[in-house]
Amino acid sequence: MNRGVNDGPARDELRALMLATADGDVQAFETLYGRTSGKLYGICLRLLGNEAEAQDVLQDTYVKVWQKSATFDGDKASPITWLAVVARNKAIDRLRQRLPNSEDVGAAEGIADGGLSAIDVIEDRQESERLAGCLDELEQRTRDMIRAAFLDGATYPELAERQGVPLGTMKSWIRRGLQRLRGCLER
Repeated sequence: MNRGVNDGPARDELRALMLATADGDVQAFETLYGRTSGKLYGICLRLLGNEAEAQDVLQDTYVKVWQKSATFDGDKASPITWLAVVARNKAIDRLRQRLPNSEDVGAAEGIADGGLSAIDVIEDRQESERLAGCLDELEQRTRDMIRAAFLDGATYPELAERQGVPLGTMKSWIRRGLQRLRGCLER
């Protein structure tokens, strides 16, 4: 049976590797890279559509992981979710750098709104608790779509296809959910 990185034993192993990496254990970091780089590379490649850029962003991702692994809180997110957020944010940063020079504005369609930085929320425990509470106030479908878009790396077109709804409907669901989420966080 093939274990995924979200399975209990694999998740526990990744959690231990993250903690060891935070303590400066190079061997644990190498093992963490070996266990997770394929998934993170897939996220980068899907968002960027260019192998060379995806490889560069993957390297930047692991530099950030090495520097910020001490901020990982296993009670707030699974290790692979935390890593995916770092990779997704790095890829989105790269896309934003490229947009002013791009003539194809449609390339920005799949980029998430930068209003909420998921990594900043995860790094700050108090904000993370507030966010979790506010997410719990949303209806299940909206909560699932926001998590898929901002934590799992799914684009709006992918989510629309999964749910069998038009792209505009998906964008509206997420936009309204984010507005409710923002209102809750501002309280």
